[in-house]
Amino acid sequence: MKVLIIGNGGREHALAWKISKSKKVDQIFMAKGNAGTDSFCKNIDIDPTDIKALVDFSKKEKIDLTIVGPEDPLCMGIVDEFEKNNLKIFGPNKECAKFEKSKKFTKNFLEKYEIPTAKYKSFDDFDKAKKSLKEFSYPLVIKADGLCLGKGVIICEDEKKALDTLDDIFVKKIFGDEGKTVVIEEFLKGEEASLLCLVSNNKLFPLETCKDHKQIYDGNKGPNTGGVGTYSPSKFSKKTEENIEKILKQIEDGFNDSKFSYNGILFIGFMIDKDLPKVLEFNVRFGDPETETLMPRLESDLVEIIEKTLDNTLKKEDIKWSDDFSLCVILVSEGYPLKYEKEKEIKGFDQVKDSLIFHNGTKIKNGKILTDGGRVLTINACAKDSETARKIAYKDCEKIEYENKYYRKDIGLN
Repeated sequence: MKVLIIGNGGREHALAWKISKSKKVDQIFMAKGNAGTDSFCKNIDIDPTDIKALVDFSKKEKIDLTIVGPEDPLCMGIVDEFEKNNLKIFGPNKECAKFEKSKKFTKNFLEKYEIPTAKYKSFDDFDKAKKSLKEFSYPLVIKADGLCLGKGVIICEDEKKALDTLDDIFVKKIFGDEGKTVVIEEFLKGEEASLLCLVSNNKLFPLETCKDHKQIYDGNKGPNTGGVGTYSPSKFSKKTEENIEKILKQIEDGFNDSKFSYNGILFIGFMIDKDLPKVLEFNVRFGDPETETLMPRLESDLVEIIEKTLDNTLKKEDIKWSDDFSLCVILVSEGYPLKYEKEKEIKGFDQVKDSLIFHNGTKIKNGKILTDGGRVLTINACAKDSETARKIAYKDCEKIEYENKYYRKDIGLN
Protein backbone atom coordinates (compact mmCIF):
# COMPACT_ATOMS: atom_id res chain seq x y z
CA MET A 1 0.00 0.00 0.00
CA LYS A 2 0.96 3.65 -0.44
CA VAL A 3 1.03 5.97 2.58
CA LEU A 4 1.13 9.77 2.59
CA ILE A 5 2.36 11.57 5.72
CA ILE A 6 1.62 15.27 5.95
CA GLY A 7 4.21 17.40 7.74
CA ASN A 8 7.92 18.05 7.86
CA GLY A 9 9.07 17.73 11.49
CA GLY A 10 10.47 15.19 13.89
CA ARG A 11 7.02 13.80 14.62
CA GLU A 12 6.47 13.02 10.93
CA HIS A 13 9.98 11.57 10.58
CA ALA A 14 9.31 9.25 13.56
CA LEU A 15 5.95 8.17 12.11
CA ALA A 16 7.55 7.49 8.72
CA TRP A 17 10.38 5.53 10.37
CA LYS A 18 7.89 3.33 12.20
CA ILE A 19 5.60 2.91 9.18
CA SER A 20 8.57 1.92 7.00
CA LYS A 21 8.84 -1.23 9.14
CA SER A 22 5.31 -2.35 8.23
CA LYS A 23 5.11 -5.28 5.82
CA LYS A 24 1.91 -3.75 4.45
CA VAL A 25 3.63 -0.62 3.12
CA ASP A 26 5.35 -0.38 -0.27
CA GLN A 27 5.95 3.36 -0.52
CA ILE A 28 5.84 6.42 1.77
CA PHE A 29 5.30 9.96 0.49
CA MET A 30 6.03 13.01 2.67
CA ALA A 31 4.50 16.46 2.24
CA LYS A 32 6.92 18.10 2.55
CA GLY A 33 9.25 15.98 4.63
CA ASN A 34 12.80 17.00 5.54
CA ALA A 35 16.43 16.02 5.07
CA GLY A 36 15.94 12.97 7.29
CA THR A 37 12.91 11.56 5.49
CA ASP A 38 14.52 12.18 2.09
CA SER A 39 16.75 9.13 2.59
CA PHE A 40 13.92 6.56 2.69
CA CYS A 41 10.71 8.33 1.61
CA LYS A 42 9.67 10.36 -1.41
CA ASN A 43 9.43 14.00 -0.35
CA ILE A 44 6.90 15.98 -2.39
CA ASP A 45 6.82 19.76 -2.63
CA ILE A 46 3.27 20.36 -1.42
CA ASP A 47 2.60 22.57 1.56
CA PRO A 48 0.78 20.77 4.44
CA THR A 49 -1.95 23.44 4.32
CA ASP A 50 -2.57 23.17 0.56
CA ILE A 51 -5.52 20.84 0.97
CA LYS A 52 -6.67 20.88 -2.66
CA ALA A 53 -3.20 19.95 -3.92
CA LEU A 54 -2.96 17.15 -1.36
CA VAL A 55 -6.36 15.77 -2.38
CA ASP A 56 -5.39 15.92 -6.07
CA PHE A 57 -2.04 14.22 -5.40
CA SER A 58 -3.67 11.46 -3.33
CA LYS A 59 -6.23 10.73 -6.06
CA LYS A 60 -3.59 10.71 -8.79
CA GLU A 61 -1.18 8.45 -6.87
CA LYS A 62 -3.97 6.26 -5.46
CA ILE A 63 -2.82 6.79 -1.88
CA ASP A 64 -4.26 4.10 0.42
CA LEU A 65 -3.81 5.94 3.74
CA THR A 66 -2.98 9.52 4.69
CA ILE A 67 -1.73 10.44 8.18
CA VAL A 68 -1.83 14.09 9.25
CA GLY A 69 1.00 15.31 11.46
CA PRO A 70 0.53 19.04 12.20
CA GLU A 71 -2.53 20.76 13.60
CA ASP A 72 -3.04 23.45 10.95
CA PRO A 73 -4.44 21.24 8.17
CA LEU A 74 -6.64 19.41 10.70
CA CYS A 75 -8.11 22.69 11.93
CA MET A 76 -8.64 23.76 8.31
CA GLY A 77 -10.74 20.66 7.64
CA ILE A 78 -8.42 18.41 5.65
CA VAL A 79 -10.11 15.27 6.99
CA ASP A 80 -13.53 16.44 5.81
CA GLU A 81 -12.18 17.19 2.31
CA PHE A 82 -10.39 13.84 1.98
CA GLU A 83 -13.47 11.95 3.12
CA LYS A 84 -15.62 13.84 0.58
CA ASN A 85 -13.28 12.42 -2.06
CA ASN A 86 -13.44 8.88 -0.64
CA LEU A 87 -9.83 9.01 0.52
CA LYS A 88 -8.85 7.22 3.75
CA ILE A 89 -7.28 9.66 6.21
CA PHE A 90 -6.29 9.45 9.89
CA GLY A 91 -7.16 12.45 12.03
CA PRO A 92 -10.17 14.21 13.57
CA ASN A 93 -12.64 16.14 11.45
CA LYS A 94 -12.88 19.94 11.51
CA GLU A 95 -15.49 20.00 14.27
CA CYS A 96 -13.37 17.89 16.63
CA ALA A 97 -10.18 19.78 15.68
CA LYS A 98 -11.66 22.73 17.59
CA PHE A 99 -10.23 21.10 20.71
CA GLU A 100 -6.85 22.36 19.56
CA LYS A 101 -7.88 25.38 17.55
CA SER A 102 -9.61 27.04 20.51
CA LYS A 103 -8.47 26.84 24.12
CA LYS A 104 -11.77 28.44 25.15
CA PHE A 105 -13.69 25.67 23.38
CA THR A 106 -11.71 23.03 25.26
CA LYS A 107 -12.08 24.73 28.64
CA ASN A 108 -15.84 25.04 28.12
CA PHE A 109 -16.04 21.31 27.32
CA LEU A 110 -14.01 20.39 30.40
CA GLU A 111 -16.18 22.57 32.60
CA LYS A 112 -19.44 21.27 31.13
CA TYR A 113 -18.54 17.65 31.79
CA GLU A 114 -16.91 18.36 35.18
CA ILE A 115 -13.49 17.14 34.05
CA PRO A 116 -10.77 18.34 36.47
CA THR A 117 -8.93 21.38 35.09
CA ALA A 118 -7.59 24.74 36.26
CA LYS A 119 -10.10 27.44 37.20
CA TYR A 120 -10.35 29.96 34.38
CA LYS A 121 -12.12 32.86 32.73
CA SER A 122 -12.05 33.84 29.06
CA PHE A 123 -12.11 37.36 27.59
CA ASP A 124 -12.22 39.07 24.21
CA ASP A 125 -11.92 42.54 25.75
CA PHE A 126 -8.62 44.05 26.91
CA ASP A 127 -10.04 46.16 29.76
CA LYS A 128 -12.20 43.36 31.16
CA ALA A 129 -9.25 40.98 31.05
CA LYS A 130 -7.10 43.49 32.97
CA LYS A 131 -9.76 44.00 35.65
CA SER A 132 -10.12 40.25 36.14
CA LEU A 133 -6.48 39.82 37.18
CA LYS A 134 -7.34 40.75 40.77
CA GLU A 135 -9.46 37.58 40.95
CA PHE A 136 -6.36 35.40 40.51
CA SER A 137 -3.27 34.81 42.61
CA TYR A 138 0.25 34.64 41.14
CA PRO A 139 1.71 32.98 39.28
CA LEU A 140 -1.14 32.71 36.77
CA VAL A 141 -1.35 31.54 33.17
CA ILE A 142 -2.52 33.56 30.17
CA LYS A 143 -3.34 31.66 26.98
CA ALA A 144 -4.06 33.12 23.58
CA ASP A 145 -7.07 31.21 22.28
CA GLY A 146 -5.65 30.04 18.94
CA LEU A 147 -2.82 27.77 17.80
CA CYS A 148 0.00 30.35 17.94
CA LEU A 149 2.62 27.80 16.80
CA GLY A 150 2.53 26.28 20.30
CA LYS A 151 3.81 29.51 21.86
CA GLY A 152 0.53 31.05 23.05
CA VAL A 153 0.84 30.01 26.71
CA ILE A 154 2.55 32.50 29.04
CA ILE A 155 3.23 31.95 32.74
CA CYS A 156 3.03 35.28 34.60
CA GLU A 157 4.86 35.54 37.92
CA ASP A 158 3.47 38.95 38.86
CA GLU A 159 0.95 41.61 37.86
CA LYS A 160 3.41 43.52 35.67
CA LYS A 161 4.12 40.43 33.57
CA ALA A 162 0.39 39.72 33.30
CA LEU A 163 -0.41 43.29 32.18
CA ASP A 164 2.47 43.27 29.69
CA THR A 165 1.26 39.94 28.31
CA LEU A 166 -2.31 41.19 27.85
CA ASP A 167 -0.91 44.28 26.15
CA ASP A 168 1.19 42.11 23.82
CA ILE A 169 -1.83 40.00 22.86
CA PHE A 170 -4.63 42.57 22.65
CA VAL A 171 -2.81 45.79 21.70
CA LYS A 172 0.38 44.73 19.94
CA LYS A 173 -1.43 41.68 18.51
CA ILE A 174 1.66 39.47 18.61
CA PHE A 175 -0.53 36.45 17.80
CA GLY A 176 -2.77 38.25 15.30
CA ASP A 177 -6.31 36.95 15.05
CA GLU A 178 -5.37 33.90 17.13
CA GLY A 179 -5.13 36.24 20.11
CA LYS A 180 -8.57 37.86 19.80
CA THR A 181 -9.66 35.87 22.83
CA VAL A 182 -7.59 34.96 25.88
CA VAL A 183 -8.04 32.43 28.65
CA ILE A 184 -6.75 33.43 32.09
CA GLU A 185 -6.39 30.52 34.48
CA GLU A 186 -4.88 29.49 37.78
CA PHE A 187 -1.35 28.14 37.75
CA LEU A 188 -1.29 24.45 38.57
CA LYS A 189 1.60 22.91 40.49
CA GLY A 190 2.76 19.33 40.25
CA GLU A 191 4.30 17.02 37.69
CA GLU A 192 3.40 17.45 34.04
CA ALA A 193 2.66 14.36 31.95
CA SER A 194 1.49 13.70 28.40
CA LEU A 195 -0.91 10.96 27.34
CA LEU A 196 -1.70 10.25 23.70
CA CYS A 197 -4.83 8.27 22.95
CA LEU A 198 -6.01 6.63 19.77
CA VAL A 199 -9.67 7.56 19.38
CA SER A 200 -12.02 5.23 17.51
CA ASN A 201 -15.60 6.48 17.20
CA ASN A 202 -15.24 8.48 20.46
CA LYS A 203 -13.65 5.57 22.38
CA LEU A 204 -10.20 6.30 23.85
CA PHE A 205 -7.30 3.84 23.73
CA PRO A 206 -4.39 5.32 25.72
CA LEU A 207 -0.84 4.85 24.46
CA GLU A 208 2.14 4.70 26.81
CA THR A 209 2.81 7.61 29.16
CA CYS A 210 5.38 10.28 28.34
CA LYS A 211 6.83 13.37 30.01
CA ASP A 212 7.66 16.48 27.98
CA HIS A 213 10.07 19.25 29.01
CA LYS A 214 8.72 22.48 27.52
CA GLN A 215 10.88 25.24 29.01
CA ILE A 216 14.09 26.04 27.17
CA TYR A 217 16.58 26.08 30.07
CA ASP A 218 17.72 23.50 32.61
CA GLY A 219 15.64 23.33 35.75
CA ASN A 220 12.45 24.11 33.78
CA LYS A 221 13.30 27.78 33.42
CA GLY A 222 12.85 30.26 30.60
CA PRO A 223 10.12 30.62 27.99
CA ASN A 224 7.94 27.74 26.82
CA THR A 225 8.84 25.93 23.61
CA GLY A 226 7.19 23.25 21.53
CA GLY A 227 9.12 20.73 23.65
CA VAL A 228 12.87 20.20 24.04
CA GLY A 229 13.07 16.76 25.63
CA THR A 230 10.91 13.78 26.53
CA TYR A 231 11.02 10.38 28.11
CA SER A 232 8.74 7.36 28.34
CA PRO A 233 7.36 5.78 30.43
CA SER A 234 6.40 8.41 32.97
CA LYS A 235 5.44 6.29 35.98
CA PHE A 236 2.17 7.00 37.80
CA SER A 237 0.94 5.80 41.15
CA LYS A 238 -1.96 3.35 41.21
CA LYS A 239 -4.26 6.09 42.51
CA THR A 240 -3.20 8.46 39.73
CA GLU A 241 -3.85 5.76 37.12
CA GLU A 242 -7.35 5.20 38.53
CA ASN A 243 -8.08 8.94 38.42
CA ILE A 244 -6.83 9.20 34.83
CA GLU A 245 -9.09 6.30 33.84
CA LYS A 246 -12.05 8.21 35.31
CA ILE A 247 -11.10 11.29 33.29
CA LEU A 248 -10.83 9.27 30.07
CA LYS A 249 -14.33 7.88 30.69
CA GLN A 250 -15.62 11.43 31.31
CA ILE A 251 -14.09 12.55 28.00
CA GLU A 252 -15.70 9.63 26.14
CA ASP A 253 -19.06 10.41 27.72
CA GLY A 254 -18.65 14.08 26.80
CA PHE A 255 -17.84 13.22 23.17
CA ASN A 256 -20.91 11.00 22.94
CA ASP A 257 -23.20 13.47 24.69
CA SER A 258 -21.98 16.26 22.40
CA LYS A 259 -22.61 13.97 19.41
CA PHE A 260 -19.07 14.33 18.14
CA SER A 261 -17.62 11.78 15.74
CA TYR A 262 -14.01 11.71 16.91
CA ASN A 263 -11.53 9.48 15.11
CA GLY A 264 -7.76 9.94 15.23
CA ILE A 265 -5.49 11.03 18.06
CA LEU A 266 -6.29 12.94 21.24
CA PHE A 267 -3.29 14.31 23.09
CA ILE A 268 -4.03 15.09 26.75
CA GLY A 269 -1.66 17.23 28.79
CA PHE A 270 -1.98 16.60 32.54
CA MET A 271 -0.70 18.28 35.66
CA ILE A 272 -0.56 15.78 38.52
CA ASP A 273 -0.41 16.85 42.16
CA LYS A 274 -0.81 14.36 45.01
CA ASP A 275 -2.31 11.70 42.73
CA LEU A 276 -4.90 14.18 41.42
CA PRO A 277 -4.53 14.79 37.66
CA LYS A 278 -6.00 17.89 36.05
CA VAL A 279 -6.22 18.50 32.31
CA LEU A 280 -3.96 21.28 31.04
CA GLU A 281 -4.75 21.02 27.34
CA PHE A 282 -6.02 18.93 24.48
CA ASN A 283 -4.25 18.57 21.15
CA VAL A 284 -5.77 16.70 18.23
CA ARG A 285 -2.67 15.10 16.70
CA PHE A 286 0.42 13.12 17.60
CA GLY A 287 2.53 15.13 20.04
CA ASP A 288 5.93 16.46 19.07
CA PRO A 289 8.39 15.44 20.54
CA GLU A 290 6.33 12.75 22.32
CA THR A 291 5.98 10.81 19.07
CA GLU A 292 9.77 10.59 18.67
CA THR A 293 9.91 9.03 22.13
CA LEU A 294 6.99 6.63 21.77
CA MET A 295 7.49 5.18 18.29
CA PRO A 296 10.75 3.35 19.19
CA ARG A 297 8.88 1.63 22.07
CA LEU A 298 5.84 0.62 19.97
CA GLU A 299 6.07 -3.06 19.02
CA SER A 300 2.75 -3.21 17.12
CA ASP A 301 2.47 -2.41 13.41
CA LEU A 302 1.43 1.25 13.39
CA VAL A 303 -0.42 0.95 10.09
CA GLU A 304 -2.47 -1.98 11.38
CA ILE A 305 -3.58 -0.21 14.55
CA ILE A 306 -4.41 2.97 12.62
CA GLU A 307 -6.53 0.95 10.19
CA LYS A 308 -8.32 -0.75 13.09
CA THR A 309 -8.90 2.66 14.70
CA LEU A 310 -10.57 3.89 11.52
CA ASP A 311 -12.55 0.65 11.06
CA ASN A 312 -13.74 0.71 14.69
CA THR A 313 -12.23 -2.74 15.35
CA LEU A 314 -9.34 -1.69 17.62
CA LYS A 315 -8.85 -3.57 20.89
CA LYS A 316 -6.64 -2.65 23.82
CA GLU A 317 -4.49 -5.77 23.33
CA ASP A 318 -3.67 -4.70 19.76
CA ILE A 319 -1.29 -2.04 21.13
CA LYS A 320 1.94 -3.63 22.40
CA TRP A 321 4.99 -1.89 23.90
CA SER A 322 8.58 -2.78 24.74
CA ASP A 323 9.76 -2.47 28.34
CA ASP A 324 12.61 -0.18 27.30
CA PHE A 325 13.08 3.32 28.65
CA SER A 326 13.03 5.80 25.77
CA LEU A 327 14.57 9.26 26.08
CA CYS A 328 14.82 12.12 23.59
CA VAL A 329 16.97 15.24 23.69
CA ILE A 330 16.15 17.99 21.20
CA LEU A 331 19.02 19.90 19.62
CA VAL A 332 17.87 23.44 18.90
CA SER A 333 19.18 26.62 17.29
CA GLU A 334 20.50 29.04 19.91
CA GLY A 335 17.90 31.74 20.55
CA TYR A 336 14.91 29.43 20.10
CA PRO A 337 12.00 29.93 20.86
CA LEU A 338 12.69 33.60 20.06
CA LYS A 339 15.07 34.72 17.29
CA TYR A 340 17.51 32.24 15.77
CA GLU A 341 19.49 31.75 12.59
CA LYS A 342 18.94 29.07 9.94
CA GLU A 343 21.01 27.36 7.26
CA LYS A 344 23.88 26.20 9.47
CA GLU A 345 25.57 23.07 8.12
CA ILE A 346 25.10 19.98 10.28
CA LYS A 347 27.87 17.42 10.57
CA GLY A 348 28.53 14.27 12.59
CA PHE A 349 25.61 12.07 11.54
CA ASP A 350 27.96 9.21 10.70
CA GLN A 351 29.43 9.35 14.22
CA VAL A 352 26.11 8.52 15.91
CA LYS A 353 25.89 4.73 16.26
CA ASP A 354 23.70 4.02 19.30
CA SER A 355 20.84 6.53 18.98
CA LEU A 356 18.10 7.21 16.46
CA ILE A 357 18.12 10.66 14.85
CA PHE A 358 14.83 12.27 13.87
CA HIS A 359 14.97 15.52 11.91
CA ASN A 360 12.81 18.36 13.23
CA GLY A 361 13.96 21.32 11.17
CA THR A 362 16.42 20.46 8.41
CA LYS A 363 16.76 20.74 4.64
CA ILE A 364 19.14 19.72 1.90
CA LYS A 365 20.87 22.46 -0.09
CA ASN A 366 23.71 21.92 -2.53
CA GLY A 367 24.17 18.40 -1.17
CA LYS A 368 24.56 19.56 2.43
CA ILE A 369 22.17 19.10 5.39
CA LEU A 370 21.35 22.48 6.92
CA THR A 371 19.36 23.70 9.92
CA ASP A 372 15.90 24.95 8.94
CA GLY A 373 14.07 25.60 12.22
CA GLY A 374 14.27 26.31 15.93
CA ARG A 375 14.14 22.64 16.82
CA VAL A 376 16.70 20.93 14.62
CA LEU A 377 17.21 17.27 15.57
CA THR A 378 15.85 14.75 18.06
CA ILE A 379 18.37 12.31 19.52
CA ASN A 380 16.54 9.22 20.81
CA ALA A 381 18.07 6.48 22.92
CA CYS A 382 16.34 3.36 24.22
CA ALA A 383 17.77 1.20 26.99
CA LYS A 384 16.68 -1.01 29.88
CA ASP A 385 16.86 1.86 32.37
CA SER A 386 16.77 5.66 32.40
CA GLU A 387 20.40 6.18 33.42
CA THR A 388 21.72 4.13 30.49
CA ALA A 389 19.38 5.85 28.02
CA ARG A 390 20.53 9.28 29.26
CA LYS A 391 24.21 8.36 28.87
CA ILE A 392 23.70 7.11 25.33
CA ALA A 393 21.61 10.09 24.21
CA TYR A 394 23.90 12.75 25.65
CA LYS A 395 27.02 11.04 24.32
CA ASP A 396 25.51 11.19 20.84
CA CYS A 397 24.30 14.79 21.27
CA GLU A 398 27.95 15.79 21.54
CA LYS A 399 28.80 14.14 18.21
CA ILE A 400 26.42 16.30 16.17
CA GLU A 401 27.99 19.60 15.15
CA TYR A 402 26.53 22.85 13.85
CA GLU A 403 27.01 26.51 14.68
CA ASN A 404 25.04 27.76 17.70
CA LYS A 405 23.86 24.31 18.80
CA TYR A 406 22.06 24.23 22.15
CA TYR A 407 20.28 21.57 24.20
CA ARG A 408 19.14 21.04 27.77
CA LYS A 409 21.41 18.90 29.91
CA ASP A 410 18.83 17.67 32.45
CA ILE A 411 16.30 15.68 30.41
CA GLY A 412 15.25 12.61 32.38
CA LEU A 413 16.44 13.95 35.74
CA ASN A 414 13.08 15.51 36.73
